[in-house]
Amino acid sequence: MQALTIRQSSPHDADSLAGLAQLDSSRPLRQPALVAEVGDELWAAVSLHDERVVADPFRPSGAIVPVLVERARQLRRDDRRERSRQRFGATGLPRPVA
Repeated sequence: MQALTIRQSSPHDADSLAGLAQLDSSRPLRQPALVAEVGDELWAAVSLHDERVVADPFRPSGAIVPVLVERARQLRRDDRRERSRQRFGATGLPRPVA
């Protein structure tokens, strides 16, 4: 069994993501995205913008997609918390406008 790698997509992944969407009969994902690679092959991807998924229908990606989607949700949740901390500070009260 080859290792599964989940990582954020890079500009170098654009062609691979477009090809994956085409294989999946879908439109390309909105960026940023997380990708799931098995070995060095892209099997699935999820948009961090809207959690839409594309996957290679010729690969057994059924167990990978839920893991990928959950990781995307975790990252979005962390991002919302960080934006809230920046906006409201540690007290939870809005920061004064200077």
